[in-house]
Amino acid sequence: MSEFHVLVTLAGIHFIALMSPGPDFALVVQNSTRYGRQTGIAIAFGLSIGILIHSILSLTGISYLVHSHPGLFFVLQLMGGSYLLYLGISGFKGIIQHIRFPSANQKSGADFTISSKKHAFTRGLTTNLLNPKALVFFISLMSTLVPASMSLQGKLTALFILWSLALFWFCSLAWALSTQRVQRALTRLSIYIDGVCCLLFSIIGFTIVYQAISH
Repeated sequence: MSEFHVLVTLAGIHFIALMSPGPDFALVVQNSTRYGRQTGIAIAFGLSIGILIHSILSLTGISYLVHSHPGLFFVLQLMGGSYLLYLGISGFKGIIQHIRFPSANQKSGADFTISSKKHAFTRGLTTNLLNPKALVFFISLMSTLVPASMSLQGKLTALFILWSLALFWFCSLAWALSTQRVQRALTRLSIYIDGVCCLLFSIIGFTIVYQAISH
């Protein structure tokens, strides 16, 4: 298979994976819906940098070493699962606070999930980096599709494709969900969207922690 076909296949598989529901997708949907475009785009940048780091670590073999070392991978699973549980539980606490004191939240413009663009970027980066499923996915993707004999230019192009597709998709999602028309339509549903996203974080986080402990 030529390098061109490798890169096209890599891009196709990666883009399909990006569109599938998961912590990254939920994070952008939840916060773009509630806090607007700038927050969503800041999260998208964080997620794309996390994906770039995962890609580099997988390409250099570092991720494989972590995955093949039971102790290190166990720690990563616990950290990642616990972090997603934290996102879910803290989000539910914020929803309860919003329900109990709606006027106070509107008056002060309280933001119980994201406090700044820097916080949004960090949230996106941390959510992606601590996801052990992302580590396993990129190990599989790189080891299966990117041969060791691929040229340096080809490998750099692969890294650029993985990063740019992630940035494009998550920014597009944040942009689409934060247009005035969509915002007006979602205003009354925002708290339910928050609830679904927090439930997703909690389920995935619990599943990761459970799998780590039970193995």
